[in-house]
Amino acid sequence: QSACNKDFSCVKGFCPSFVTVKGASIHKPEAVAITEDDVPLPEVAMSLDEPLSIILTGVGGTGVVTIGALLGMAAHLEGKGCGVIDMAGLAQKGGAVTSHIRIGRTPGDITAIRIGPGGGHVLLGCDMLVSANSSLLKLLSPDAHIVSNNYEMPTGDFTRNADAELPSAEMANRLARAVPDGQSCQVNATGLATSLLGDAIASNLLLLGVAWQRGLIPLSLESLKEAIRLNGVAIEQSLNALDWGRRWVVDTQGVEASAQSAGLYSHSPIDDINSLVADRISRLTDYQNASYANRFKARIDVVRALDTDSNATLSKAVARGLYKMMAIKDEYEVARLYTDGRFAAALKKQFDGDLTLSFHLAPPLISGTDPVTGRPVKRLFGNWMMLIMVVLAKLKRLRGSPLDVFGYTAERRRERAFLARYETLLDTVCSGLNPDNYELAVMLASLPDGVRGFGPVRDSHMQMVGRQMDKLLAQFTDASLDKAG
Repeated sequence: QSACNKDFSCVKGFCPSFVTVKGASIHKPEAVAITEDDVPLPEVAMSLDEPLSIILTGVGGTGVVTIGALLGMAAHLEGKGCGVIDMAGLAQKGGAVTSHIRIGRTPGDITAIRIGPGGGHVLLGCDMLVSANSSLLKLLSPDAHIVSNNYEMPTGDFTRNADAELPSAEMANRLARAVPDGQSCQVNATGLATSLLGDAIASNLLLLGVAWQRGLIPLSLESLKEAIRLNGVAIEQSLNALDWGRRWVVDTQGVEASAQSAGLYSHSPIDDINSLVADRISRLTDYQNASYANRFKARIDVVRALDTDSNATLSKAVARGLYKMMAIKDEYEVARLYTDGRFAAALKKQFDGDLTLSFHLAPPLISGTDPVTGRPVKRLFGNWMMLIMVVLAKLKRLRGSPLDVFGYTAERRRERAFLARYETLLDTVCSGLNPDNYELAVMLASLPDGVRGFGPVRDSHMQMVGRQMDKLLAQFTDASLDKAG
């Protein structure tokens, strides 16, 4: 709020999901209790015949440096030697952090702390992207061990490219190839910590528990726990995180089942064509009615009858694309999504206290236009807007009828025209489909994925996708004619 107006009017953008929550505090889930009595002590895989070299990596601001400090304190409590060098770089929060840690039998065994190429025995990777850096992997010895967090943390690229993806599989393979078989261990420490302990900040200690249970940390469990107590920050949470990491090593399925029941987010796209079509029919029925959903089904049935691909790639692309064009987030749909119970459940899960809501909206009939940008003016609406949403959601039956006042706006007319254009495109694809242009057909059917955003943002995307459609359609037509000839 310090960088914003008191009424939050600086919140720009045109997504109607922009809501300000006031008078509430963030709800932290209760930690899942754990008993460690049945977790056996591990066989120590690392001796201190020579100082142990640990490379600790992660992202600044997530407690990476704390792990090094805890290891140093635990070593001190045992009379062992420990040296730590933290390299945070320019970005101490959000940037890459690397710590070089040496643990020896006695303080006199620690001479140089910085780990040279081939000198690292253990890599504790609190962030997969940082850990998979080739310059860090060069520091590992040929028989090193890796314990890494495989949670995909979004990077800055996602703010500039909505389609940005982390090369997770490539990074996982790079880590696995860097050490002998069986000596690379990857765990979704962030997901487990969030679900089991209610706080992602505990992920690094959970990862440390995994490494300790695998015998890679030659310090006693008692000294590690005492170091946590002496640190004095979130003691119970930290101790539980360490124990959950230990248990994960001996009972992976049990721990992940506990995380699932506690609410570990695990969403994956529907890949089966029958399930996908059924899902979209159900959604469109809720969006409008059964007749509207049958319009979708009729077109999908035609495509599926022509689709000879064993994976039904074209049918899936059409199902996703057509649904997206038919289920426009118009005023009625936004109101339905706010009032069907899911929004209230999400608020209850995320916040505590007597909260009030403010909605950042640009209603097409009253918002007006900014004389400088030419875009609709965002306005702030209070908690009473929920009452309007309830009424508006019930009026969805007016959608597309002469009584649909929103349907007369230029924005809604453009969206209906684009849907009609896409349906015409599907007719062309179905009439000219052959094995030579199948890939082009899939590309054409997938074009709606590029239509994103709301208001002027969506308009610009429709124009861009329209140009792509013209080019691909020309190629598709040429391929159809060549086959016919």
